[in-house]
Amino acid sequence: MKAIRVEEYGGPEVLAYTDVERPQPKAGEALVRHEAVGVNFIDVYHRTGLYPLPLPFTPGSEAAGVVEAVEDGVTDVKVGDRVAYAMGLGAYAEYAAVPAARLVRVPSGVDAQTATAAMLQGMTAHYLVTSTYPLKEGEAALVHAAAGGVGLLLIQLAKRIGARVFGTVSNEAKAQLAREAGADEVIIYTEQDFQQEVRRATGGRGVEVVYDSVGQTTYMQSLDSLAPRGMLALFGQSSGKVPPFDAGLLAQKGSLFLTRPTLAHYTATREELLWRAGEVFDWLGAGELKLRIGSTFPLSEAAEAHRQLEGRATTGKVLLMP
Repeated sequence: MKAIRVEEYGGPEVLAYTDVERPQPKAGEALVRHEAVGVNFIDVYHRTGLYPLPLPFTPGSEAAGVVEAVEDGVTDVKVGDRVAYAMGLGAYAEYAAVPAARLVRVPSGVDAQTATAAMLQGMTAHYLVTSTYPLKEGEAALVHAAAGGVGLLLIQLAKRIGARVFGTVSNEAKAQLAREAGADEVIIYTEQDFQQEVRRATGGRGVEVVYDSVGQTTYMQSLDSLAPRGMLALFGQSSGKVPPFDAGLLAQKGSLFLTRPTLAHYTATREELLWRAGEVFDWLGAGELKLRIGSTFPLSEAAEAHRQLEGRATTGKVLLMP
């Protein structure tokens, strides 16, 4: 089969499109033929070695497709089922052997591209607003990278709850996408200081929660945008790692909370996985949640997809098509 392989850590150029052996599922696994593959920032972290994996490896943690074979012990899915998964490894390929317990059946009427886009980013937005900081009606939230895949979903879920939503973006075109998703206030951070704008718009109080996937360039101003006892949910680091800092700052700035969540810990059991994925699919089916697939690339052009993602030239979800 065709797959992307990483032989050494580095830039997008290390993503090599090549022939590899089709994987053979082991007990408890299913062989999935991919129809769409998700591109996420964690793939960049794996490629660069920020989150190191044993070399060589096939990157990618999210895909949707059809079950072509199952091995002993598999009861959750059967051959022919349309399925999707996140938090696996080896998705940048035509096939993957996936633990069946991580597979979610895709409802009828949901195509593979939508199913892929709903998994990692949809469940991330879900756990952030329901579990990491259970957002409540009338509260205020700040969403960074508001026109990105998770950002657009976070805005919609926060508005569904009845929260007031601030979003940061880099330009007017992205600002329009955030407004269309329901953001109450959109701040173009290349033209305005988002901390000052949030403080001004909240009468100096700040917001109850900041959902921050950017990291290094935003975290301190994110802390300064919080109301007393507010939470910074730092769920990504697209601009780089947050450096060590004095935890006493959290007390000085208002007895703040800081957390660094990951999807794996919020879908650790099959029950939680099915709950989160099920609600996301239900909301999509009911029209209460809308996905934006910003761009698709052939699997062979994974390097270009990474270049555009890292260059912040993308909006919504980025997909690879085997």
